[in-house]
Amino acid sequence: MKAILCEQFGLPESLVYLDVDAPLPKDNQVLIAVEACGVNFPDLLILQNKYQLKPELPFSPGGEVVGKVLQVGKSVEKFTVGDRVLALCSWGGLAELVAVDEDRVFKLKVGIDPVNAASILYNYGTSFHALKDRAKLKGGETLLVLGAAGGVGLAAVELGKIMGAKVIAAASSEEKLELCLERGADEIIDYQQEDLKQRVKDLTSNKGVDVIFDPVGGSFTEQVFRGISWGGRHLIVGFANGEIPKMPMNLPLLKGASIVGVFWGQFSRVQVDQNLSNLEQLQDWMLEGKIKGPLVQKYPLSDSVAALHALKDRTKSNKGVVVL
Repeated sequence: MKAILCEQFGLPESLVYLDVDAPLPKDNQVLIAVEACGVNFPDLLILQNKYQLKPELPFSPGGEVVGKVLQVGKSVEKFTVGDRVLALCSWGGLAELVAVDEDRVFKLKVGIDPVNAASILYNYGTSFHALKDRAKLKGGETLLVLGAAGGVGLAAVELGKIMGAKVIAAASSEEKLELCLERGADEIIDYQQEDLKQRVKDLTSNKGVDVIFDPVGGSFTEQVFRGISWGGRHLIVGFANGEIPKMPMNLPLLKGASIVGVFWGQFSRVQVDQNLSNLEQLQDWMLEGKIKGPLVQKYPLSDSVAALHALKDRTKSNKGVVVL
């Protein structure tokens, strides 16, 4: 089969496109013929050996897959050959075939396009878990989203509105903020041009925001936390800035506020039923047209490196999806 292969840890240009042996599913796995694979920020971290999960070399990147079941292992009970599925495989998705543990595979509802599904599962699954399970966001609350035009950020903007919150989107350019407004943001902040801390105070009449969705990190984390409301929740989703923030711990004390970690991958393994319920809800919203999803840029498997480069360089707000 054809696959994109990482033979040594590094940047996307080190990847090669070649023929490899097809995987054989273990007893607890299903073999999936890949139709589409979403490209996500953790793919870049895994390639550089900077992620929590570390594959053995060589491996194919790609952790968000949509396809059809070709074969099931002896102990698999939930799936049969021909089922259309979503899968969280951590890596292995940038290939024609991938074997995935049964508990990381989910049935795809009829009527959902595979490319749309592959553009939504990872980012919207993370953001919905963050807002629903970790922040317990309520209608009428104010949500501030950092990196709001990025993958998980744009998902948080859209889901925040669906859940009834007032959404403030913070991003680094006029073009990105226009996209946030199209997805329902009520207010916007250009944190390259405006004082982030002061704008948060101005937009909330000095009350502060109830929930902060933070996939960025760096110096932005402390700036926005200083604008959190009493009893607010600051969601730590990731560190796209490249710097893990260090913050004075008297701030959460003085604000009576919480710093809340978000690790959807582990949540989906430990709280399987709750995660399944979340994914069912997201699929229903897709079918109802409530979730528009990101703008998608399609790439052939042979051009996967270009998809990863676009993600690395942040040259586009479009979500990269490799289509087979």
